Amino acid sequence: MSTFESMSMPTATAAEIAAQLRAAGCVFAEDEAVLILGAVTQASDGDGTPCLEELVRRRIRGEPLEHVIGRAEFSGLSILLDPRIFVPRRRTEYLVERAVERARARAARRVGPPLVLLDLCCGSGAIGVATATALVRAGHACELHSVDIDPAAAACARRNVASVGGQVHTGDLYGPLPSALAGRIDVITANAPYVPTETIPFMPPEARLHEPRHALDGGPDGLAVLRRVILGASAWLSDGGHLLVETGRGQVPAVAELLMVHGLRPHVTTSDEFDATVVEGTAG
Repeated sequence: MSTFESMSMPTATAAEIAAQLRAAGCVFAEDEAVLILGAVTQASDGDGTPCLEELVRRRIRGEPLEHVIGRAEFSGLSILLDPRIFVPRRRTEYLVERAVERARARAARRVGPPLVLLDLCCGSGAIGVATATALVRAGHACELHSVDIDPAAAACARRNVASVGGQVHTGDLYGPLPSALAGRIDVITANAPYVPTETIPFMPPEARLHEPRHALDGGPDGLAVLRRVILGASAWLSDGGHLLVETGRGQVPAVAELLMVHGLRPHVTTSDEFDATVVEGTAG
């Protein structure tokens, strides 16, 4: 009988759980044990026996910690997460920072209706929620629309965007948006899949085995979805509005050229802190 099987799960300590996680190869076992225990405490009404055992087993089997505990920390927020939903990465917080900066600059130049935000390929809704939250805290009213083609992701996003009064649309990129938004959007963000197909097998198992393929695979050069995002952006952006996308550094020249071809002025920023690259396109 293993140590795990012999543990009395209601009284298991963080140290006991950490030992099991460490044996399974979890680098941050102590921190993860605390988070798993915390998730049980919040969800179990005091009887955590089956819940705790299952969560620990799922993590040992290699599921992402965020799927196991049902949330991800992102831009200082706790984002609710369901299994098989793309886990928001810390590097994408840089995309949020850039989007907030662009939106605040637009708000400073006008008096009028709320800022209109669109988050494409939204997954859990983390980018849109974090952007809108930062703007509201800075005193700027905003209207958030989030879109994902995956009904499961859209359902998860609805749980998160409710905190900022946003709307979630299920469908392919701009397809499900109400026509009244055309020409009115101030900032579009898109963390579209940009991993080239041939490199998917070399991704960490947590992503490769437990996140949806369509949220990772960007086609032969990684730009299949981003091309379509850029192609449709001009029709939805207001004059001077911005499209911001996350890319790999090697994809920057191709993405910048696509923006110019489709009438958007490109601007590239990188962050060593986040190890992230954001390519922006400005309309008008």
